[in-house]
Amino acid sequence: MKRIVWNTVFLILALLAWLPAWGAAPEEHQHHVQGSQSVSANPLINEMTTLNTAYRDIVSAVALDDNAGVRKSIETMHGSMERSHAGMNSGTVTLPKNAARIKEFIERDRKFHDRLEALDRAARHDNKRELLRITKQLLDGCVQCHQTFRK
Repeated sequence: MKRIVWNTVFLILALLAWLPAWGAAPEEHQHHVQGSQSVSANPLINEMTTLNTAYRDIVSAVALDDNAGVRKSIETMHGSMERSHAGMNSGTVTLPKNAARIKEFIERDRKFHDRLEALDRAARHDNKRELLRITKQLLDGCVQCHQTFRK
C-alpha cells in the first residue's frame, strides 16, 4: 500500500510540474493573490489551478487517511466546471490544442467531476480501497486530457 501511495505521489509531482503552463495567453496568466490561490480572466485557467491545489490536497489526505480533508478539498471545486463550460459555450474560452474537439473536452470534464463526486462518497463511507482507486483514476484523467488538449 505504501508503495502505491508513493508512486501516486511521484506521478502527482510530475503532473504539478506540467500543469502551470496550461496554455494561457500572456495576458491570461494567473496573478497570485494569497498563497496558492490565483485569479485569471479565463475560467478554464481558474478551474485548472483550483484543481491543481485540490488534487494535491486530496492526495495528501488520502495518504494520511483524512476523509474530512478529502471532502474539504473537493468542495473547493464546486462551480468551477460550470464556469468553464459557460465560457466555452459562449466562445470566450478556447482550448490551446484540438480546439475543435471542445465537446469531447466538456464530456471528459463532466466525467472527471463525476469521479470527484464518487471520491466524496468514498470518503463519506470511509472506503479506503475506493479512495485510492479513484484518486489514481483522477490522475490518469488529468494526464490524458493534457496530452489531448494542452500545448
